[in-house]
Amino acid sequence: MKVAIIDYGAGNIQSLQFALQRLDVKTVLTNNKDVLNSAEKVIFPGVGEASSAMRKLRTAGLDTFIPSLSQPVLGICLGMQLMCNETSEGETKGLGIFDCNVSKFTTQVKVPQMGWNNIFNLKGKLFDGISENEYMYLVHSYYAPVTKDTIACTNYGEDYCTAMQKENFYGVQFHPEKSSKTGSRLLQNFLSL
Repeated sequence: MKVAIIDYGAGNIQSLQFALQRLDVKTVLTNNKDVLNSAEKVIFPGVGEASSAMRKLRTAGLDTFIPSLSQPVLGICLGMQLMCNETSEGETKGLGIFDCNVSKFTTQVKVPQMGWNNIFNLKGKLFDGISENEYMYLVHSYYAPVTKDTIACTNYGEDYCTAMQKENFYGVQFHPEKSSKTGSRLLQNFLSL
């Protein structure tokens, strides 16, 4: 299986590559459109700041290319947020795949949310074999609201969208590569789509 990880200068790629290696999956880190287009699965990772990440995507022409992909695409953390219409982080316009806007957590909760939190209201094949209220690892200050595309929720001061799907596009706010056996199962489910 050919799995491509989108290279746009986002951090934390190694832990994702190691998690996929443990599943016996070889990956290529690339921003080459031909390589991305021919991959069976594409992962859009993200650790970093939204406006600088979008600048890098635009420079590489990936801002208009990513939404045109037809194979399963998984956005992780900032990758998922950038798949939305916009984020209040740097007042950044996103890719518009998911029809919602990303906002910063209110001051009523400690920001960033960092650590383990449970996921619930699980829907779809991405969560096959994963039980309601399993825990995933999260590190983020911004969140997407619950919408019609939401396939999992988390509560941090309020319920928010922690996973979404629209057609071949999937997004998760948590880091499956850092979420032990449950995260590994989710990655395996994605690879099996």
